[in-house]
Amino acid sequence: MNIIITIIVGAIAGWLADLAFKRFSFSTLYQIGLGIAGAFVGSFLFEGEFHSLLGLPVFIGRVIEAFIGAAVILGLIILYRRLTDKS
Repeated sequence: MNIIITIIVGAIAGWLADLAFKRFSFSTLYQIGLGIAGAFVGSFLFEGEFHSLLGLPVFIGRVIEAFIGAAVILGLIILYRRLTDKS
């Protein structure tokens, strides 16, 4: 059951991150993967306690954590592309 919740949170967070960064247009599978990776990054950054910091329900806090983690990942991708662009 926990893996299903992680996939749902990842799908929502990946979709939100894809909307926030209009530069990318990922397929649904990439959005889910990005969101799941973002969930790990966000959980590492906030130690899984983001919901208690703001007094939010756990599910919403995890979606926000995953979104922030996905945004960090996309930001690093943008930075890497700018640094390696030869044009």
